[in-house]
Amino acid sequence: MFPSLKMIMADKVDTSASSSFYALLITVLVIVGSCCAEERSVYLVLMEEEPVAFHGSHLSHEGRKVLALDSEVSKAHAKHLVDSHDHLLQSNLETGSYNKLYSFKHIVNGFSVHTTPSQANKLKVAPGVKLVEKDRGAKLMTTYTPQFLGLPQEVWAKEGGDKNAGEGIVIGFVDTGITPEHPSFTYDPLNPFTSNISHFSGACETGPRFPSSSCTGKIVSARYFSAGAQAIATLNTSVDFLSPFDAAGHGSHVASIAAGNAGVPVIVDGFYYGQASGMAPRARIAVYKAVYPTVGTITDVVAAIDQATMDGVDILTLSVGPDEPPEDTITFLSVFDVFMLFARRAGVFVAQAAGNHGPDFSTVVSYSPWAVGVAACSTDRSYPGSLLLGNGLKVGGVGLSGPTFGDGKFLCKLVLAKDAVRVNGAFPRTPEYVEECQYPEALDPVIVRGRIVICVFSAGFYNGTSNINAIIDTARTLGFMGFAFVANPAYGDFIAEPIPFAVSGIIIPKVVDAQIISQYYEQNIQRDERGFVIQYCARAAIREGRVASFAGQAPIVSRFSSRGPDFVDINRNPADVLKPDILAPGHQIWAAWSPLSALEPILTGYHFALLSGTSMATPHTAGIAALIKQYNPSWTPSMIASSISTTATKYDNYGEVILAEGSYLNSYYPSTHFDRGAGLVNPARAIDPGLVLPAEFEDHINFLCSLPGIDWSVINAATGERCNRSLSHPANLNLPSVTISTLRNSLTVKRSVKNVDSRPETYTCSVISPNGTMVNLSPTWFRIAPQEIQDIEIQFRVIQAGGEFSFGEIVLTGSLNHIVRLPLSVLPISTS
Repeated sequence: MFPSLKMIMADKVDTSASSSFYALLITVLVIVGSCCAEERSVYLVLMEEEPVAFHGSHLSHEGRKVLALDSEVSKAHAKHLVDSHDHLLQSNLETGSYNKLYSFKHIVNGFSVHTTPSQANKLKVAPGVKLVEKDRGAKLMTTYTPQFLGLPQEVWAKEGGDKNAGEGIVIGFVDTGITPEHPSFTYDPLNPFTSNISHFSGACETGPRFPSSSCTGKIVSARYFSAGAQAIATLNTSVDFLSPFDAAGHGSHVASIAAGNAGVPVIVDGFYYGQASGMAPRARIAVYKAVYPTVGTITDVVAAIDQATMDGVDILTLSVGPDEPPEDTITFLSVFDVFMLFARRAGVFVAQAAGNHGPDFSTVVSYSPWAVGVAACSTDRSYPGSLLLGNGLKVGGVGLSGPTFGDGKFLCKLVLAKDAVRVNGAFPRTPEYVEECQYPEALDPVIVRGRIVICVFSAGFYNGTSNINAIIDTARTLGFMGFAFVANPAYGDFIAEPIPFAVSGIIIPKVVDAQIISQYYEQNIQRDERGFVIQYCARAAIREGRVASFAGQAPIVSRFSSRGPDFVDINRNPADVLKPDILAPGHQIWAAWSPLSALEPILTGYHFALLSGTSMATPHTAGIAALIKQYNPSWTPSMIASSISTTATKYDNYGEVILAEGSYLNSYYPSTHFDRGAGLVNPARAIDPGLVLPAEFEDHINFLCSLPGIDWSVINAATGERCNRSLSHPANLNLPSVTISTLRNSLTVKRSVKNVDSRPETYTCSVISPNGTMVNLSPTWFRIAPQEIQDIEIQFRVIQAGGEFSFGEIVLTGSLNHIVRLPLSVLPISTS
């Protein structure tokens, strides 16, 4: 193309045509240039030199900073780091080829930049640069639970009731922001905060829908981070507010689960569902908005983590993050995980969503031992609905819906949507129009008005182009008495969650139930020779679907909850770390919501939402960690994590091993550690665990240095730490569990326990060996004084090789009624 253009340019052209010719030529060149131009991306860059928090090792033994961040020394070092970032960019990249987004300077020294791949490659070899990683994007990991976990009667009572539970603790939320006027976050001047949070210093950043009055005392700080989002996308000003305001609802939901005010009435569509309370209702909230309805980036998330740690949060809640493993490095050393490592080093307990890719194995997105990965489960609360047929049969389903006329006792005519289609309508005869009730213009209003209409799951729902909201709109537009959205034998059963319906409605997700309805319907209508219905005699009523039932087996690991084993790289080679760590309620959780509901139109206008996801399980654990921190203020994050793990229960309310949902509807199997972690969190026992297993920053570095085949220079590049020593085996990291991904013949590992009780205690040691192994403990009993540390040797020996992980546990039973459990997960490869 270019040679021919040059020849044309060399020829003489008629001057009268020259202007139009050159305009065309310029257009062609612009198109060619834009096709060949490199597309910019966001890159995260880690640098040499210590960040402010660790400059000169100014840390207390608990990991908290002792050097004031507003001191002249800190300010000077922070300025020096920012200047060095700017100098490096100016010296190595072409002018105009980049845009620096952030300088990270508190817990990690580095920056993020929006530039091209070729410019990023220059940074990789620039002096002082340790690591360059492309931003993978950040996603959201998308009441009754305080009672289910025993908080009001046990933990809250020990801490002065709900008016004191969490007092003095600041929980940071990196998420979509917060709705400040929501009653879950308002400040009650009649119940003022009395605690000293001088260790925390935040700011109240204002902007659209977020005036300075938004930070009233409950919300002690609110910031937003948008440089990454603005670099890679055109933000929608109607929802992507450049302020801490939450247009999506997710951040408000998460914050209220962990730290929402106690006793807030949950009212949706005029119906009272009960009261909602956070796990730690007196904890303060610090907001770090880093994900927007349009887009989320890791660069905004890690900038928020850096700031939250600088501000001095005690607990950090991450229900957002990368949704896939890194491609170019091990999972533990992605930039995201490195930021969590240094937040932990600075004394911050980090709770992270395990992910929503279950029930397949090795789908967790929480990898590192320094963050607590949280799986999701159900409680024993459900919202059963039913459709009463004219023959007296009652078909079960779901839907937060009021009953049809007469409190569901009056039977209305039942009409199949396909039988109510306008005969002469000018619309395509596709399933969306004919079966799925997506378009009101497709249905005859005379036939459907005042009747219960059967809408059928078909191609539109299967492809994701149809939605329940459209059915509700159609029902309201045409005046349905109600609707029944039923399964289709051609597509099988589907998973349904209860959501509020503005009209009477019910979802029937099982094919067998849908066939009962279909059979009854066909037996009670008359068709003419063309197949058109000439008489509708089938009748039905939708019963009340908003009243909770508290029965059945619980908890059950949710189908969507990501499973272990943990893995070390993108090839999913297993790691010697247990993930998920813990199980918490994350299925059908009521919590605060933003009425804008930018990502969920069906929830628009609501102040509360019933959601499921590991996003919901994570703040349960964060709030419980806040209660533990309040009760034991000197404990480090590893001690809190240990107490949560060793006191968890693996049994459900029937006394059986907790079940896990399988791939199919109503399929269950006994859960393993890779489904539930250590088990369901038990806050009443976690505040008084008896023993803890500490593991601090140096231990985590030694763990990294012991990974098989690891290049120590990679660890130094990511963390700035040298491998002066390593563990004899990665499984020797002092975690409250033991995971061995490859056991050949035998292996001895060690665990060190610390007595955190004020009294001496005698413990007896017992073990349930994983199948195919023999496990021996030494000592078999010990007496331990307050604050004393006891080492325990654990010898594993393969007695029968196998190709799958097997599971067991160590149980330390104390004379003062403390019970400490350590999950065992082992893959026995060979006996020699």
